[in-house]
Amino acid sequence: MAYSRTHGVRIEDTRIWVIHRRMEYGPFDYNWIPNLRGIELMFRGSKFGEILSEEEIYADLSEFRLPMRVVEVAVLVLGNALYSGLNGFSDGERRDILEDSLIAAGCDRFLPLTME
Repeated sequence: MAYSRTHGVRIEDTRIWVIHRRMEYGPFDYNWIPNLRGIELMFRGSKFGEILSEEEIYADLSEFRLPMRVVEVAVLVLGNALYSGLNGFSDGERRDILEDSLIAAGCDRFLPLTME
C-alpha cells in the first residue's frame, strides 16, 4: 500500500507497520503460544518465528522477500515491544527505549513513531 510518509513506523496495539520508500509493510504482530511458554512472531497472519527464551529465538522472513531495512526495523520494534512489555515499562519508557534502539541501529529516519 502506498503511504504519504517516506519512512516511518506505525503501531496499533500489538500490530506494527513499517513504511519504507512510501510503501507500507505489515502488519507484524505477535501472539502467545497456546501453552504460554513462548511467543509466535507473525507477518500478515503467517508465523515467521518464535521466542521461547532468551537463548531460543527463531525468525525467518525470507519467504516474504521484504527489503532488508524493513526486516531490521520490524524485528527491532517487535523485540523492543516485547522486552518493554515483559519488564513492565510505562508507555513513555517504551517509546524512549524504542527510539533509542532505532537511532543506535542507524534507523532514525523511521522516527517519529505513529502510535494509534
